[in-house]
Amino acid sequence: MKPNDADHVPLSRESLTEWFETATRPNDADHLVGTELETFGVTLAGDAPAPINFEDHIQPVMREFVTQYGWRPGQDRGTGGEIVSLERDRASISLEPGGQFELSGKPLPHVHATCEEFTRHYNELHAVSLPRDLAWLATGFHPFARLEDINRMPKGRYAVMRAYLPRRGARGLDMMHRTCTVQANFDYASERQCGERLRVAMGVSALSTALFANSPFYEGSSRGRVSERSTVWSSVDPSRCGLLPFLLEDPASFSFERYVDWALEIPMFFVKRDGQYFAHHATFAEYMRDGFEDPHGARHHATQADWRLHLNTLFPEVRLNPYIEVRGADAVGSRFVCSLPALWKGLLYDDDALAAAWELVAELEFAARLALWDECRARGMSSPRVQSLCLRLLAIARASLERQDVRDSRGRTEARFLTPLETLAEEGRSPADAARANVEEADARGQDHVKSLIREFHFAGAGPRKYAAEERGRLD
Repeated sequence: MKPNDADHVPLSRESLTEWFETATRPNDADHLVGTELETFGVTLAGDAPAPINFEDHIQPVMREFVTQYGWRPGQDRGTGGEIVSLERDRASISLEPGGQFELSGKPLPHVHATCEEFTRHYNELHAVSLPRDLAWLATGFHPFARLEDINRMPKGRYAVMRAYLPRRGARGLDMMHRTCTVQANFDYASERQCGERLRVAMGVSALSTALFANSPFYEGSSRGRVSERSTVWSSVDPSRCGLLPFLLEDPASFSFERYVDWALEIPMFFVKRDGQYFAHHATFAEYMRDGFEDPHGARHHATQADWRLHLNTLFPEVRLNPYIEVRGADAVGSRFVCSLPALWKGLLYDDDALAAAWELVAELEFAARLALWDECRARGMSSPRVQSLCLRLLAIARASLERQDVRDSRGRTEARFLTPLETLAEEGRSPADAARANVEEADARGQDHVKSLIREFHFAGAGPRKYAAEERGRLD
């Protein structure tokens, strides 16, 4: 336990900024890129595809990751001591509430390395899952499962969240159990640069939602919107989610203290002591002032560990934790997953690109920003206005990545990762539009609808080959 994590060490307001100050990397050349991807697990072993459960599916997969690929069990454990997280060389694997499998990649110097890392993860996940008849789907919202079909993971923090979030918004449980994202994480050299990057990221986050919109299905049916995931997030908890107006102001007015002030007034989920999560919904400021008495009568005071845990329970579209996290995209498959860090590296790690990206949205009032966000999640690239803005944003990112001139062994810059996005955007389509068209075409051919959904969003494991073999068998 670190000194400031001890329960008897008081936590001052001034010390709350330390988490951000210590994360600064003064040399821009040292700035790294981290990428995270969540996927849904489906078992194909029964009569019909079904969501996976912990005991029969996730636990064996995690054990094999340890024995076959050098992963180590993480410190976080389940309510019964189960392994619920893995670590390897600064990368980690964790479980979301509905069994979504999340790879948090190692911070790396460029997107070429990130893509290599995800290729390795795919190969490991595919090899472990194939003989178990498990498929992993990359999409922003579960394409066919009902909420009651999703099995819950044995993690104490999730039990508290399940009880609390329905009191805050209509779709908190959907967020927990039926959404997946791909996100990227970025560094900053100073408080001022952090403010500049946060403003641009928050300002154009809606366009990222449109570019990566990949959740057009709800319980097997298309509801018209291109991002069901983003729609869900708009009805979770207004105090901790969405766009933050103060981050859209002049970067000269930004300070770590302003972010701290915002976070202090958000209600907590819980206090964690000795591996147990105790529900506690005071604001963090109230917790610092009053402390907390657990059900056993023990008295606790706010610590740095509590502060870091609290920051991790705040869910704005762009988050400081302590690096910059861009969180507005649906999970996407192998074709697009490397596009997300490439897009944001192009926008955030170049001063000219920062300025140009901000100019796209600089004149919008906050109400107009909210309207643009809804337009992006509803229509995506089919909106002429959104398409125009996204094409300009992609051009800014491409020019920046060409200027950064980081090349792979074949002499290609990171701009190559934008090509799949550019192709779709030029056609006026988001990934969701392509997915919907492909599934509708399969339906027209009389193919099983759920199996078509699995084919369309397949990331790793069993699925397409298995179904192709079944179809060949029927033809024979």
